[in-house]
Amino acid sequence: MTKSQNSSHTETEEPHWIEWATGIASGILVIVMIGWVAKEAWRQTDAPPDLSTRILKTEATSGGFRVEFEILNRSMATAAAVTVHGEIARDEQPVEESDVTFDYVPAESKSTGAMLFKTDPTGQQLTIVPTGYTDP
Repeated sequence: MTKSQNSSHTETEEPHWIEWATGIASGILVIVMIGWVAKEAWRQTDAPPDLSTRILKTEATSGGFRVEFEILNRSMATAAAVTVHGEIARDEQPVEESDVTFDYVPAESKSTGAMLFKTDPTGQQLTIVPTGYTDP
């Protein structure tokens, strides 16, 4: 509490412990945030996106077969307009192809999607690979 005497202000008591706790917590939070931003800036590289795919499951649908997959980006760079190509082949001869485009795959993340085929991929060569992207 502040008392006024002859136009000068003086504190009548020591600051409350909550003021000290709030000040210390705020100071620690600011130091942690500065450290986190510095670490992210140091880790940032100019490496291009590193995209890979993994098939999750295949299931029959009323119109054919759905192959669910995930696309991973292990890089610190985001990829936009990512095209993924899927192909079912028998004896190295393509039987059916499908393409999917992701709007973007953020840095250090994964996204999921599915491709639809009329041909049953079970027992055949099924490949799903990223084929292109643009820089956002």
